[in-house]
Amino acid sequence: MKINRRGILAGTAGLAATGLIGRRAFAQAAKPASPVTLTVADVAGNLALTQGAMEAYAKAKPDMVARIAFTKAPAPELPAKLQAQQKAGSVDIDLVLTGTDALSAGLDLDLWTDLKPQAGKLPNLADVLLPQAFKMQAIAKDHGVVVSYYPSGPLIEYMPDRTPTPPKTAQELLDWTKQNPNKLIYARPTNSGPGRTFLMGLPYILKDSDPRDPAKGWAKTWEYLKALGENIEYYATGTTQTMREFGEGTRDIVITTTGWDINPRVLGTVPEEAKIGTLEGFHWVTDAHYMVVPKGVSEEKLGVLLDLMSYMLQPEAQAYAYDEGYFYPGPAVKNVTLDMAPQDSQDAIGEFGRPEYDQLIANNPLETPLDAAQIVTAFRMWDEQIGAAKK
Repeated sequence: MKINRRGILAGTAGLAATGLIGRRAFAQAAKPASPVTLTVADVAGNLALTQGAMEAYAKAKPDMVARIAFTKAPAPELPAKLQAQQKAGSVDIDLVLTGTDALSAGLDLDLWTDLKPQAGKLPNLADVLLPQAFKMQAIAKDHGVVVSYYPSGPLIEYMPDRTPTPPKTAQELLDWTKQNPNKLIYARPTNSGPGRTFLMGLPYILKDSDPRDPAKGWAKTWEYLKALGENIEYYATGTTQTMREFGEGTRDIVITTTGWDINPRVLGTVPEEAKIGTLEGFHWVTDAHYMVVPKGVSEEKLGVLLDLMSYMLQPEAQAYAYDEGYFYPGPAVKNVTLDMAPQDSQDAIGEFGRPEYDQLIANNPLETPLDAAQIVTAFRMWDEQIGAAKK
């Protein structure tokens, strides 16, 4: 069964009819002199979870938004592009949808607008966000707002006919790669959710001295990744490429997350019968997507963006985030259940979701990712010590 991943939510026009967008949180927004055109740049694949809701907002608020233009770019490329635009005084991106990668790089380069002075124009995040999503909110340091959340991974995915006895420990995975060279694949962490989740999850699995300090506390992790790399042909530039090669049979084990397990099977990129597993000592490393506003955006547009961001934290808008399992579960706010999602989302997750996820989430620790400075350090060290060996 293949389902269009974007999926248009039935009843978009009905959002206005229910009074959702007319609620007090939105009535307080100052209207621009004339409707504005917003440019939203996605560097995280987040539009699969949010574009429908943003289009619903624009449709219900024609006095605020003339239209929303959507663009996509690789996460590593955006910070330098924005930095150049800001220096030239000509920023043409109004809102960025990002994971922790470009969020952290942008914090390091001071690219994002400080939203703390605007807190009164946004919902109380401590009240509306799920507890683990609120922990992820701290990573933004008041320069962004969580819009979607999931427990992530790291998980391994395998085909039972090709790997009838999957590895259960990190040592077994290393031994397996020695016996099956070039049959494991994962992507460069700076441009891959599963890649960076694997990178940040290994220190827990390997019981490294300090899982939150890549420079001083990951001796076992760096040693392990170097040894693993001897049996890896190359590191993909993105997760989609790893799933394609796994689905085609070129690779027998791929590093994955809940969403990257479910969605490629929905799309038919990976066979439905693929299985997932964890390694002994597994901790979830949670993940989130953020809405951030580049510095240089006009005050008039900022007012509209705050209204849009507030809307995106409403349960009805958050229901889009179930998508087709891409960021499973997806919603970052409380009280958003699967039965609120579009029917195609319900159908996809009903067929391709895994019952074991509920137990895995309940019975294993959940850790937040590294903070901005540490994740930048981890990416740099991986590029220098691990990735460079394959160039």
